[in-house]
Amino acid sequence: MEGLLLSLLFSGGATIGGAWWSVKRWSQARHLLDTPTSKIRSAAQGYAEFYGVLAALADAQVRAPLTGKPCLWWRFKIEQYQSGGKKRSWRVIESGSSEVWLRLNDGTGDCLIDPRGAEVRPAIREVWQGSLRHPLGPAKSGLLSWLGSGKRYRYSEERLHVGQPLYAIGDFRSSGGGQARAPDTAQSEVIREWKGDFNGLLQRFDTDRNGQLDEQEWSRVRLAAQLEAEDRHHQESSQPAQHHLGKPAESRPFILANAGEDELARYFHWQAAGGAALCLAGALATAWLLGVRVL
Repeated sequence: MEGLLLSLLFSGGATIGGAWWSVKRWSQARHLLDTPTSKIRSAAQGYAEFYGVLAALADAQVRAPLTGKPCLWWRFKIEQYQSGGKKRSWRVIESGSSEVWLRLNDGTGDCLIDPRGAEVRPAIREVWQGSLRHPLGPAKSGLLSWLGSGKRYRYSEERLHVGQPLYAIGDFRSSGGGQARAPDTAQSEVIREWKGDFNGLLQRFDTDRNGQLDEQEWSRVRLAAQLEAEDRHHQESSQPAQHHLGKPAESRPFILANAGEDELARYFHWQAAGGAALCLAGALATAWLLGVRVL
């Protein structure tokens, strides 16, 4: 009985997990194909897609943690080989990824990218083995790779480098350079900010000192907030335009990849098909375990 329940648990999990993965990857592929490619200089605010080339940030000096090679972004994983009886496997004991911002240039302008939360798919990936928990530099080749014994650790490192092409899709925002919020929105944001220090608001606008703001005093608050919003807009407009790309608030894909849109969409479609196959196999296994004959 316990064996049957365990089998049903696995088959049911495969059905649900496969269905979820298939829908997710299919939806991501549709977002990639349905989102038009924009130019950084003229892109609309919101969800956007760009093609460009990775460029270095002036104040950022990044080196990959395992190989020590200079790069713009890295992700690494260290695994330890374990064996017990008939079981042999690699177990992840350490991993991490860079959080340094990236700079994308598409010929019309620069866009700074916050990689946190992104699905990053680099073209460069190195995998090698060694006997130390932390490797001493990059992977060795030739005869040097055969020296030493007891290779109990496996290392993998992925990197993005200057000059590589990059496909990026995510939430696009701009500031400065004449970018402006709607006047009513800007005024409301100032008032909301002032309300955070209500005692200070009373000291500035409660002329009769009764501890409340009447309609006339609120009118002065709104006028002062409008003037403050206009002054902030003038200051922001005098600054050069800055563009940023980050993780969308909605459940839309945030992807950074050295591959193109068509290649990524094709890969996601194959994964969606794999998830659908797993879902079907799980459903058939569940039906068989329950004694249902599926024709």
